[in-house]
Amino acid sequence: MTDTTSYVPPAVWQPAPSGGAFASINRPVAGPTHDKELPIGKHPLQLYSLGTPNGQKVTIMLEELLALGHAGAEYDAWLIRIQEGEQFSSGFVDVNPNSKIPALLDRSGEQPVRVFESGAILLYLAEKFGAFLPKDPAARTETLNWLFWQMASAPYVGGGFGHFYAYAPEKFEYAINRFAMETKRQLDVLDRRLAGQRYLAGSDYTIADIAVYPWYGGLVQNRLYSAAEFLSAQDYRHVNRWAEDIAARPAVRRGQRVNRIRGDEASQVPERHDASDLD
Repeated sequence: MTDTTSYVPPAVWQPAPSGGAFASINRPVAGPTHDKELPIGKHPLQLYSLGTPNGQKVTIMLEELLALGHAGAEYDAWLIRIQEGEQFSSGFVDVNPNSKIPALLDRSGEQPVRVFESGAILLYLAEKFGAFLPKDPAARTETLNWLFWQMASAPYVGGGFGHFYAYAPEKFEYAINRFAMETKRQLDVLDRRLAGQRYLAGSDYTIADIAVYPWYGGLVQNRLYSAAEFLSAQDYRHVNRWAEDIAARPAVRRGQRVNRIRGDEASQVPERHDASDLD
């Protein structure tokens, strides 16, 4: 380790400028910063999101449901520019008090239902439409095991490895090594699991795969932090096989384009209000 520091934590922490890509929106309190209502479109499901890995989980799920013929899964996808603080509007906070994308509002019933946290949205949609979640108790439990594994593990990849490797204003060897080690351990967990079966919960594609793919598929396919070489991603051959399998699904390709505002222009669909927006 080459990093040295003379920093000694004070008795009581006080906020200080942190720098980095998200410094302008980081704050130690919750709640709205400004009043603004969210837009409402014509479809039963209103999604407020951004094409990050967490956002992609939900748009992939919705496109998969539509591909199965579930017309009730038609949705409006509204862009939330998190680096401009749009997640702190009063309307967004009403849907998700944690001010994180994605957030879903289901207006198909007598009263709107809000759903926040990407894993909760996947589970809600799977139960609502009876798809991508096995009915067999053992298979259902295994699916939920991996869904909640992803929800618990990804903060180490995004908030830890991704932050210090890609976004922090300085490169800190200790922090990068710490989170790279954990990220590689997680990839090894997946690789061992996928060595003996096609998908995470067994032979069927489920919400577990939909949740895990945007993060770990993104890592091994070098779409996340451009870190595949750094992490020796080619070594995780079962994860790579699984990622290639999922990447070939038309609904996955469609879902990854929704609320996307980076990359080549042809892949960007900042908002989706009709299926033709993706054609």
